[in-house]
Amino acid sequence: MNHTASVPFNGVTPPLQHLGVIRVAGDDAASFLHSQLTQDFALQKPGEARLAAFLNAKGRMQASFIGVKRSADEILLLCSRDLLAQTLKRLSMFVLRAKARLSDASAEWVIHGLAGHCAPAGAAPWTVHGDGDARTVQLYPADGQPRALWIAPAGSSAPQGPLLSEELWMLGEVRSGVATLTQPIFEAFVPQMVNYESVGGVNFKKGCYPGQEVVARSQFRGTLKRRAYLAHVNADELAIGTEVFSAADAEQPVGTVVQSAPSPEGGVDALVSLQIASTDGALHAGSAGGPALQLQKLPYELLADI
Repeated sequence: MNHTASVPFNGVTPPLQHLGVIRVAGDDAASFLHSQLTQDFALQKPGEARLAAFLNAKGRMQASFIGVKRSADEILLLCSRDLLAQTLKRLSMFVLRAKARLSDASAEWVIHGLAGHCAPAGAAPWTVHGDGDARTVQLYPADGQPRALWIAPAGSSAPQGPLLSEELWMLGEVRSGVATLTQPIFEAFVPQMVNYESVGGVNFKKGCYPGQEVVARSQFRGTLKRRAYLAHVNADELAIGTEVFSAADAEQPVGTVVQSAPSPEGGVDALVSLQIASTDGALHAGSAGGPALQLQKLPYELLADI
């Protein structure tokens, strides 16, 4: 049951400082990323973006990206700024003989969020619209409102439209149900635990990448025991990484807060990764006696186990 009211997500945000940009350039840029991330970059076209994750050998997510292909030999990876430096260092270790140069290009680009009437309407998520040097990447909607990221060279004039606060943008991020990995949840989840296979973040037909066997086994052998859910909590705040407990067990947590944002109606909305078996009972944040979680309907269908 939905306990939150619809929010009018509409407008253009200030520059989104929580996102950074890794540039991957060179003849092997696409093939290198194809070999390291969960999505297919070998077949990516300039009019497409890719949601993808970088995993450790155990299949745990170390970073998530939106990959935007600007040309045959240049791909921009948009990721959480708090993970950028360590992710750039880790990815660079695997370049070896590949003709690919990785760099922190955050200062060279500006990113704005677009929502409602200011975002392209009717396009599928991860579609890219081009306008000169600027690119607009269609995201999953929030409360039925279209959303997109606009990325252009630093110094470019911002898109026109009413101001959308960064706080409301982050709420839209939560309500879209698509997680962006941040430092507090580094290596906490296999991609399916945050529904990445259901929102275009995993390609099961591509070749090997670090952690691929774990991801495939979770999907094809029916061993997946956690999913991400939307929830509302009547609390003043809810930190990313907060554990979730069932009222029936005060000792063992059954979930983790993936992302959260204050709601204009009061309380906090959150994306929470939970043991599937726990979702029929009473759930509480922080402890078995903490604030209660009210689960909400996801805005997309989950891909069934295969």
